[in-house]
Amino acid sequence: MSAPPAVEDDARIVAASLGEPERFTGVYDRHYTAVYRYVSGRLGQQAADDVAAETFLIAFRRRADFDPGRGAVRAWLFGIATRLVAQHHRAEERHYRALARVGVDRPHGGDEDRVVAAVDARTVQPRLAAALRGLSSKERDVVLLVALADLGHEEIATALGIPYGTVGSRLNRARGKLRAALSTATEGQ
Repeated sequence: MSAPPAVEDDARIVAASLGEPERFTGVYDRHYTAVYRYVSGRLGQQAADDVAAETFLIAFRRRADFDPGRGAVRAWLFGIATRLVAQHHRAEERHYRALARVGVDRPHGGDEDRVVAAVDARTVQPRLAAALRGLSSKERDVVLLVALADLGHEEIATALGIPYGTVGSRLNRARGKLRAALSTATEGQ
């Protein structure tokens, strides 16, 4: 017989942690990296350490309020992280302004890969950062939960507390705005 899905395991861990608080480390171990990556993409690495840690602190303190009937632990955690990101909105805006000015280098395998990535990052990332700044915060939340956290529509709806259809609407509207902004920026070069 196969192991139960992680979603069920997470809910069981949260429930068990009410009597045995140390059990909550299972949720932390399983999801910290994804939450950190999402927050880092939104606010930068400096703020990501604090915000990701704060996400799990809040989740731990509110674990008795977690209702598996409302969605998975993963979506619940990303909802907490997204609300914390909203509180750090000014930092996020500064992060995107900085990316729009200078871009970001992401090292890869060999020297050739690093050169190609650096050239590509310097041309694409500033335009993308500027386009993301042009989205409403609600549109940006949905786009970045897909792009950085790899959440599906249902998980995003749960994380943000919005209807499933609203996720699709915001995502379509945001993608259209991003395409328009990026194509305009490309034409101007």
